[in-house]
Amino acid sequence: MVGSALALTMLVPAAAAAAPETAPADSTPAHFIVVGPSEGGLERTAESVRESDGTVMRSWPEIGVLLAGSASPEFAARVRGEPGVRAAGASRDLAEKLPDGRKTSPAGVGREQTVEIADAPDDSTGRDPLAAQQWDMRLIDAPEAHEVGRGSGATVGVLDSGIDPDHPDLAPNVDAERSVGCTDDGAPDRSREAWTPSTSYHGTHVAGSVAAARNDVGIAGVAPEADLVSIKVVNDDGFIYPSAAICGFMWAAEHGVDVTNSSYFVDPWYLWCANDPDQAAVSEAVRRAVGYASGHDVVNTVAAGNSGWNLSQPIHDTNSPNNGGPTQDRWAGPGCDVLPAELPGTVSVSSVGPERSKSFYSNHGINAIDVTAPGGDSRQDADTPSGNGAVLSTLPDGEWGYAQGTSMASPHAAGVAALIRAEHPGWSSARVVSALGEQADTIPCPKHYDTDGDGVRDAKCRGGATGAGFYGAGLVDALEAVRG
Repeated sequence: MVGSALALTMLVPAAAAAAPETAPADSTPAHFIVVGPSEGGLERTAESVRESDGTVMRSWPEIGVLLAGSASPEFAARVRGEPGVRAAGASRDLAEKLPDGRKTSPAGVGREQTVEIADAPDDSTGRDPLAAQQWDMRLIDAPEAHEVGRGSGATVGVLDSGIDPDHPDLAPNVDAERSVGCTDDGAPDRSREAWTPSTSYHGTHVAGSVAAARNDVGIAGVAPEADLVSIKVVNDDGFIYPSAAICGFMWAAEHGVDVTNSSYFVDPWYLWCANDPDQAAVSEAVRRAVGYASGHDVVNTVAAGNSGWNLSQPIHDTNSPNNGGPTQDRWAGPGCDVLPAELPGTVSVSSVGPERSKSFYSNHGINAIDVTAPGGDSRQDADTPSGNGAVLSTLPDGEWGYAQGTSMASPHAAGVAALIRAEHPGWSSARVVSALGEQADTIPCPKHYDTDGDGVRDAKCRGGATGAGFYGAGLVDALEAVRG
């Protein structure tokens, strides 16, 4: 995941987003999510914001949420309980940047490996010359699926760090007209500069796994004829703030996107807890945005995370918040969720390596994982010419490279969902999600899960023969998707 991006979490039509108010010139406003009534408009909510020394920076009346700015750290406490306000909380700290301007810990607590550039493809080998390195596609029967269906007519929105639209493996499928940037406090920006990558390879790599074209160039994605919409939610410092995530899901819902992929967690908290009023407000706002998307028949695949956590158990979190200031040493139990991976309306995806075993870094947990998909694992051997156990995909500037993470697993599930959508355009998102799980291949729990060979079990898998604790319903199956 990015996280942030997990290699490393929403947009609206321009007419739907209210124009921001102007903050006093001498203020340095913090950012706050304010939740109002889900129906009936936000006029009274906005008035309460202003009366509490805040300004309205952005609003999403469709879900009863707005973004406010205030120079006062007491703003959230002051506005809570005012007319039209259901909840309010800080979404970005007043001291929000580290000295070097980067987040404390990238990509799921640093478990995702640095990208490794692949050798240039040999054009003399014929169709998709790097396909021999794609153990991940063979693991889910994607090459066989492509003889039946390739995702034509389906659209996947990649909520990430931007897609390189000029990459030869992506150019045939990128829909520039529907692509957008969301990093300017959740304001949709359709300029090319707003939705293309600036500092990160991540979104381009994710996009290739979803829908790199079968065009005799490099690789092929799971759904090589699906359309790709770039929805940039990762800012240049690597953060995915709530307003960007909200903007992204809203945009997808309003612009005909069939499937979204979110390979990130929402910053600055690794887990957002309902017993904290600030975090509860943000969690509710993102929940509403995801619900709005799923209510518009969008299937939302999400990376489960790279911290190796059992999400069904209390978690010792010492890395939040990750955007400056002191971190907290806390136990996050029931009521604390990774956003958006643990929200209703999402498909949470864990990762396996080339040996069909849970990747050492992948989050897991009974009832926390919906399906699993290839995300790579440097501790597992791949039956490929390179032997590289990471996932090969596209990189900016016309390159290809290897990376591992649940960030890489989730787009495989998104691609399979796109194949299902293409085969069954009349199906609801709920039916597509059901089919994704029903068609998945069961992987039983391993008898002894020891990834580093030290004789100590690294994680406990609950679910026995079903493998549900590690793999949910099982490994996504591209061939069954086009047959079903």
